[in-house]
Amino acid sequence: MNQVLESMESKEIVNSEAMYRQIIEYSVETIIIHLDHKILYINQAGADFLKGKKDEIIGGNVLSIFNVEEKAMIRERIKQGMDGKKGATQLIEQSIIRFDGSQVDVELYCHPVQYGNKKAIQSVLRDITVRKETEKMLQDRQKLASIGQIAAGIAHEVKNPLTSVKGFLQLLKESNSHPYLFTMENELEKAIDTLQNLLQVSKPNLHEEPIIQIDLCKELNSLMLLFQEKLYNIEIKMDVRDCDKHIFGKKNLYLKAFFNLMKNAIEAMPFKGTLRIEHYFQDDYVHVKISDTGVGIPKEKMNLLGTPFFSSKTDGTGLGLTQVFTTINNHNGQIAVNSVVNQGTTFHLKLPQNPGGM
Repeated sequence: MNQVLESMESKEIVNSEAMYRQIIEYSVETIIIHLDHKILYINQAGADFLKGKKDEIIGGNVLSIFNVEEKAMIRERIKQGMDGKKGATQLIEQSIIRFDGSQVDVELYCHPVQYGNKKAIQSVLRDITVRKETEKMLQDRQKLASIGQIAAGIAHEVKNPLTSVKGFLQLLKESNSHPYLFTMENELEKAIDTLQNLLQVSKPNLHEEPIIQIDLCKELNSLMLLFQEKLYNIEIKMDVRDCDKHIFGKKNLYLKAFFNLMKNAIEAMPFKGTLRIEHYFQDDYVHVKISDTGVGIPKEKMNLLGTPFFSSKTDGTGLGLTQVFTTINNHNGQIAVNSVVNQGTTFHLKLPQNPGGM
């Protein structure tokens, strides 16, 4: 009788383990079971997410997917999990390195499980890339909105008295032809134009325009024609694909944004270089990349891009890039910048076909 009961219990355990394996195998999240850092099992979704093959991943060291500076913390967390401490099961956000070398943000939690006749650790990884991108986009929009409100207020306060000064200067010119008066008027015009540009990029809704369909391939080629006289020492590489994928948006704002990006790229290569423009469709977004082989942007200044009056150029106002960031964010798009000093800069824009909610 005891043997029969033991046999039944054994079958139940086997069936339970088989059911458990089946459940985690078909889970959409990455599930790794490991003991003493050696990977005993990974589900197919996990192998796909980590860009590797199951049979090559199993047997490897689970710590290999973490950055060097974070391995000690992960090792301690696994130890706590084995000891049954509560802290180990709390969700943490972590950056991992996949087998193709790409880096991605995940949510991670670990907890002890019975794997066969051994106590092991089950680590669950959840991809949070989209959430992180959305959070960054919202932060950028909030930042631009705050800067815009401050900048618009300053622009209004300064523009009004400058306009009055301009009127008095014109009256003075009628009775005096001193050449300095013309110089003063020109400089004053520049200042007023700068303030007007600041108002436009700070409050783009001041000049409403309809949302229409835009053929970006056609418009990018047309914009390049505007720079013909500046391209004698610059090699142009156009890689435009998926031109049947159009976007909807405010055309003039988009064209001004792309004009500013092209202008900045060309000015970053005063002697010679290569300007590359790419257009393609991927993951429900139209992607546009504008790359140059120019002077690049120092790493410590990257976070200031898009801020009014910050410019890496000695004679720049920074308002061009402010307009770019404002336009892309207002169209619910995303913008990423990669730059290496003395090697060049790439602006990567991800644009929804339909911005929605504008």
